[in-house]
Amino acid sequence: MSGGTVILAAGGTGGHIFPALSLGQALTQRGIRVALVTDDRGGRYEGENREIAVRRIRAASPSKGGVTGKAKAIVELGIGALQAALHMRKLGAAIAVGFGGYPSVPTVRAAAFLGLPTVLHEQNAVLGRANRFLAPHASKIATSFREMTNLSERETAKCHFTGNPVRDSVLALRGEKVASSDGPVNLLVFGGSQGATVFSHVVPAGIAELPEPLRKRLRITQQSRAEDIERVKADYQHLGVAADIRAFFDDLPDRMASADLVIARSGASTIAELTTLGRPSILVPYPSAADDHQTANARAVAAGGAAWVMTEPDEFTAPKLAGALLGVLKAPDRLNRAAAEARNLGTPDAAERLADLVIATAPDLAAATNPQQGRAA
Repeated sequence: MSGGTVILAAGGTGGHIFPALSLGQALTQRGIRVALVTDDRGGRYEGENREIAVRRIRAASPSKGGVTGKAKAIVELGIGALQAALHMRKLGAAIAVGFGGYPSVPTVRAAAFLGLPTVLHEQNAVLGRANRFLAPHASKIATSFREMTNLSERETAKCHFTGNPVRDSVLALRGEKVASSDGPVNLLVFGGSQGATVFSHVVPAGIAELPEPLRKRLRITQQSRAEDIERVKADYQHLGVAADIRAFFDDLPDRMASADLVIARSGASTIAELTTLGRPSILVPYPSAADDHQTANARAVAAGGAAWVMTEPDEFTAPKLAGALLGVLKAPDRLNRAAAEARNLGTPDAAERLADLVIATAPDLAAATNPQQGRAA
């Protein structure tokens, strides 16, 4: 390996870390050294890829707590920047790639201070707070959506569409599935901690308002909080609907791939996986998401004909959900068109596109990498 090390800077949540690790894998396959710089939360992913070194730094969110809390967070971020700078010098950094989240800020700022080129990757249709802070000084900005808000004109000129990398387990399931007019209908419902509760109340109530012949065709897989599972099971049993209700599914990508329709939140990872797999969806944006980015994500997918949006609480009600389900489940051609549009929106080569952009931005990497190993971004 040669040409210096690519530094991946990411917050500790999976939505930031997984795209970073996907890029890391694409780069190591091209013979490029990679290191992940993150906080203690992100450090738990150490060992996911033995070729990617993990370095931890101190970080804290300046958006939480009072004046004292904010002051402490600024001190922590300052210490984190010094730690990141030392790590980058030891690793021979050629470029830093930020994936958002406050722990990415010290590393990207330190990289710019050291005179290194920087690339930001934004997973949502709205530029996040950390990336918004870093954007004025970034060399380039990689976007997951073709249109993104919260950008100045100068920052818009830096944007390059790459898509949002997804896990290999999702890529392996990319294919086509055709909904039928009279066969079983696989309905997948999931929302994590920010969706399971409301979904556990609204979805069974909405299903109850469907005509019995349509209910009999449903095969529901639904994520619910542990305390809601028995109640939701009883609701579906009373309706005569086949349902698998659990707090967690460790094979969620497989269930997404086999679903005729998905009801879910519209976080960046969910959108990337649904479009990669080509699955139609009813998207219910989390109303308290920062900058309302989930609504922006959902609207972008709906504009492409791949989803229907139901905002909470006004639109996501049992009667309106029943009407929406009736409209699509009785017209499988609508589901199939939405599935095709979702597939068209997907970017299964997002990691490779992002790798191309990173290499093109770092002179040391571009000189050391065989140009035929990558493709034009």
